[in-house]
Amino acid sequence: MPPSFSLSIHASRTTPHVPFVRRYLKRAHAELAPPLAELSLAFVGDRVMCQLHERFMSLSGPTDVLTFPLETDSRSRITSGELIICVPEARRRAKALGVPLAHEMLLYAIHGMLHLSGFDDRTARQFSAMHREEDRLLKAIGIGAVFAAAAPTVKAGRKLNASWQRP
Repeated sequence: MPPSFSLSIHASRTTPHVPFVRRYLKRAHAELAPPLAELSLAFVGDRVMCQLHERFMSLSGPTDVLTFPLETDSRSRITSGELIICVPEARRRAKALGVPLAHEMLLYAIHGMLHLSGFDDRTARQFSAMHREEDRLLKAIGIGAVFAAAAPTVKAGRKLNASWQRP
């Protein structure tokens, strides 16, 4: 039996692709089966993301996704967390890379879920492993590779807006 998973999404009525992200993020969670039992996902615009990015990361400008662990279990595994996704940033990146906006938004959500599940992307090795796992999950849930398909030559350390994004 798959682990229990509660997903709440906060978005305006005009936020695109919310049902798509909800459906496929739940599938990705079932495939990954992390200890993460509760996830709150908020879709925001540039202004809010810039404020949060400055406040929590001391970096100016928007970023794609911010990840906040909220609760841990007795083994220090994250069981509850929050993701903040910048829709305009996803729109810009999707357009630049020629990928569907829904897929880019889902990629950001999976990326954040992986951070909450113990993945990191600070070193070249971690970066590679994390993005392989993103694409593995995306393939497993029927979407197909998004990260590798859009940027097959990405290297760690080559970042935009101090985030993990591919060039």
